Amino acid sequence: MPASPAPCLADTEEGRRLAAVEAEGWHRWGPYLSERQWGTVREDYSEGGTAWDYLTHDQARSRAYRWGEDGIAGWSDDRQLWCLALALWNGRDPILKERMFGLTNSEGNHGEDVKELWWYLDATPTHSYMRMLYKYPHAAYPYEDLVAENGRRKGQNLPEYEIADTGVFADGRYHDVTVEYAKAAPDDVLMRVTIANRGPEAADLHILPHFLARNTWSWGREPWEPEQPRPLLRLTEAGAVEATRGRAPALRFAALQPAEFLFCENETNARRLFGTNGPAHPKDAINDRVVEGRHEAVNPLAEGTKCAAWSRVTVPAGSTVSLRFRLGPAAGPDARDVAAFDAAMAQRLAEADAFYAALQRDIADPDARLVQRQALAGMLWSKQFYHFDVRRWLAGDPAQPAPPEGRRHGRDSDWTHLNNADIVSMPDKWEYPWYAAWDLAFHCVTFALIDPAFAKGQLILLTREWYMHPNGQLPAYEWAFGDVNPPVHAWAALRVYRMDQAMTGKPDRAFLERVFHKLMLNFTWWVNRKDAGDRNVFQGGFLGLDNIGIFDRSARLPTGGTLDQADGTAWMAMYSLNLMRIALELAVEDPVYEDIATKFFEHFLTIAEAMTHVGGDGSGLWDEADEFYYDVLSLPDGRQVPLRVRSLVGLIPLCAVEVLDENLGRRFPAFARRARWLLTHRPDLAAQVSRWEEPGRGNRVLLSLLRRHRMKALLRRMLDETEFLSPHGVRSVSKAHAAAPFRFPWDGETFAVDYEPAESTTAVFGGNSNWRGPIWLPINFLLVEALTEFGRFYGPDFTVECPAGSGHYLTLPQIADELSARLTRLVLRGPDGRRPVLGDSTLFQDDPHFRDHVPFHEYFHGDTGAGLGAAHQTGWTGLLALLLQPRRDVAGGQVPAAPEG
Repeated sequence: MPASPAPCLADTEEGRRLAAVEAEGWHRWGPYLSERQWGTVREDYSEGGTAWDYLTHDQARSRAYRWGEDGIAGWSDDRQLWCLALALWNGRDPILKERMFGLTNSEGNHGEDVKELWWYLDATPTHSYMRMLYKYPHAAYPYEDLVAENGRRKGQNLPEYEIADTGVFADGRYHDVTVEYAKAAPDDVLMRVTIANRGPEAADLHILPHFLARNTWSWGREPWEPEQPRPLLRLTEAGAVEATRGRAPALRFAALQPAEFLFCENETNARRLFGTNGPAHPKDAINDRVVEGRHEAVNPLAEGTKCAAWSRVTVPAGSTVSLRFRLGPAAGPDARDVAAFDAAMAQRLAEADAFYAALQRDIADPDARLVQRQALAGMLWSKQFYHFDVRRWLAGDPAQPAPPEGRRHGRDSDWTHLNNADIVSMPDKWEYPWYAAWDLAFHCVTFALIDPAFAKGQLILLTREWYMHPNGQLPAYEWAFGDVNPPVHAWAALRVYRMDQAMTGKPDRAFLERVFHKLMLNFTWWVNRKDAGDRNVFQGGFLGLDNIGIFDRSARLPTGGTLDQADGTAWMAMYSLNLMRIALELAVEDPVYEDIATKFFEHFLTIAEAMTHVGGDGSGLWDEADEFYYDVLSLPDGRQVPLRVRSLVGLIPLCAVEVLDENLGRRFPAFARRARWLLTHRPDLAAQVSRWEEPGRGNRVLLSLLRRHRMKALLRRMLDETEFLSPHGVRSVSKAHAAAPFRFPWDGETFAVDYEPAESTTAVFGGNSNWRGPIWLPINFLLVEALTEFGRFYGPDFTVECPAGSGHYLTLPQIADELSARLTRLVLRGPDGRRPVLGDSTLFQDDPHFRDHVPFHEYFHGDTGAGLGAAHQTGWTGLLALLLQPRRDVAGGQVPAAPEG
């Protein structure tokens, strides 16, 4: 009997839910709570923009937030009107554990840094099942020790002092707290909290799931609440909490085991913070009742706008205790039915297993399946309701004191059109609880593997009129919406389009056309605003690559003049090719787009020519002696000085590559005719196109900034293990600078770049940003893509030595595979049983309760692969999920192979 065909995603129950997600409301509830609302720009009403100091972690338990909420393992509806999150107390801490603790930018010795341990372990795209793990010490949480020791280490180039270094997890003296969510129905949320005592003795724990209404009533009317209803939570005779808000159907929050319900108001404790009168039972009343034993702190009437279900358990050594809670319609099924609860939870977990079995059917390695599933879980858990109306933020709320006048002309004052209240994919919900434009592009490409509709929606959202500036600029991030991020959104849109088509069998040209028109506006902004001399050479600013050069590239240069950027110019060449390819895809059904494709083809040619002849005198961004691309400093006296820092800046030109297939002339005769005319009549431009007159394998044509010689020269550097090539990917700065740092003297000061494989010692941008040696996933991923595309043109007979000097030659696709393998080895268990990402920590590497929980760091040590920076930045490090997925050819390239159907 023939074997049954392997299931496809659409045939799973989760796949069927995903197809009906909007119609049935499966996305109405999800993990949309931030993990840090305090210390954000949107909560900052200070005159000087000192967000970290204006609303601190210590104030957070007592101060009502204006624009959102935060919590541990938090959930909310998609307008964040109702929120559910976990709070804990071990009986020793000075405060309830209601939110993740970390150091501010000025406290951390390498910038802001969360000091907690948690992992996202599982999730489905519709949030029908979610699971995360938090480790809570039996001992008092070492708040003061973490602040003091990291302060002592500042300026000494020492590693960060982490919570695991304090010894509070020694001998297993902690609780593993697993939080699971499942949806019995779209609006019926099950929450199970499982506590496992890993220590040698019994230990007490207080468990307090918090259910609360986001405070919208203290500021003035929200646009979606015309009646400005004040919500109410009250304890019913049945021992559950009924929640009402205006005309919306009532909700019910219930504990399925004995619990004491505590009530207060989600309002600021003005007496504690400001010494003025305030509500009798403010936001921190539950903390005061549990930790300080103050019975009068909470509302004796058992009502308010915030509540907690308080349970106290003693967990024997090595044992496990589970508690169950349910949030759903007040008129719904019996909330206390434990058997129905457990059956629904088990069913949703089984459906999640089936969904991932279909996705991972071609991944044989069980460890790779585990890592990929956790990577995707991190992506799904990192969705957040992001609310920020800049105009209202600058002016202040009518029910509150007016902000300082200076704010009207300060941070983001030229982004008054921006009014966000949406579910957005975050880079990291603690370190970076705000969207970042170029991060989001990479997120979308990963999301397309499991939820292409969400990926498409995010790309469209970023270009909507309440996000995109009227001048065409995309918003960077809330600290400075006007900063400039690399223009990777056309690449992402095309990538998502192809992955969606491969999964569904149907091209969504409406999506592609919709985003294309907005991206043309953004391209025009780049051309008009970031080409200082109208030379097709770009000065985009820092372009996301913090600390990569000797100057802050967003600030005024100390030398005067301009900085012609090799990466900025290459990004624009790549942007031109991406828009050209999108136009050709749209021209399949509308020949008008052939004209637009020609326009972007011409843009690419002029940018390629300018990179070679910046000043019209034969000089350019390519250094013939070094055979590398460098930024060029154009001084006021007319001199042009190449800044010979060997970094990713010089490798990004590899990413501007597009292969046109042999049937181009038949499919798009007008485009082919105009392109041929242009190349015939502009031989200066034709000379910049690699191999235009020498078609490659299958008569394909290569459009690239690099001729064969220059490409091989760059690859020699990139694949040299004494320079860029690490055992775990491509470094951001050549290791050669460790022995020979770059120095630039100017006006009595010396600017320098050396190789820093770990945390930065140069605070050009402050914080934990460092592109002077570590490995970053996004650029590595683009290099893998570029090598694959070059391989489509050059074919199997073209080989390059890899690693350089090894005598071992590989084809370009094989080099892409080798680079992918090095990157995935960051997180996979090696032959020695260790994961490089976990560093040299015996606890993390060997302890069975740690070693298979994988962090997805912001970046990685350039030599060892140890994880660095933000520990939960699954956003772009989630690209590992794509690298672990087998690939297959589709029209115009390769995509990760999600099961069809």
